[in-house]
Amino acid sequence: MLRVGVLVSGGGTNLQAIIDSVEAGRITNASIEVVISNNKNAYALERAKNHGIAHMCISPKDYAAREEFNQELLKVLLSYKLDLIVLAGCMVVLPKELVEQYENRIINIHPALIPSFCGTGFYGLRVHEKALERGVKLTGATVHFVDSGTDTGPIIAQKCVEVLDDDTPQSLQKRVMEQAEWVILPQAIDDIANNRIEMRDNHVVRKDK
Repeated sequence: MLRVGVLVSGGGTNLQAIIDSVEAGRITNASIEVVISNNKNAYALERAKNHGIAHMCISPKDYAAREEFNQELLKVLLSYKLDLIVLAGCMVVLPKELVEQYENRIINIHPALIPSFCGTGFYGLRVHEKALERGVKLTGATVHFVDSGTDTGPIIAQKCVEVLDDDTPQSLQKRVMEQAEWVILPQAIDDIANNRIEMRDNHVVRKDK
């Protein structure tokens, strides 16, 4: 059984997609052990509570130094003996020690087709604003492993979403979530939980190919 921890910062719609997929059997051989937010007011914590999942806030604001926060976050994650950490709308930069401790065991969902519209500063509505400014016809979402860079880790899955002529950043964000993020993030977790993918030459490949 894959022991999963989910890091969040806001409303937790991707967390809800994961919870729903576990409860519906679309994610098998995995359990959500803990949800951690850097924001005490994040509705994602309420979602975890509603489903009986351990949850807590660990915020950099509550520590005198960032190093103290880093140490506490790592200590708590290690205490749950997690096999996989999922960044589901997490807006905190992970400490180097954490990324190294969980090499190829942290995944992130990004609301664009990496390598487009990614990197430092590209998150939330800004990603979709930039896509519309550039006039792209296709966007989507990417699930990738987390490494020491920003949105630079090996890609696990991507899904395209059409950009409509009358889209706003808000409408595009909603459609990308519904048609891509909520589909490929649970699928990636299920693939990892059931040992369907592996790393070859720093690329993710399916074992059945």
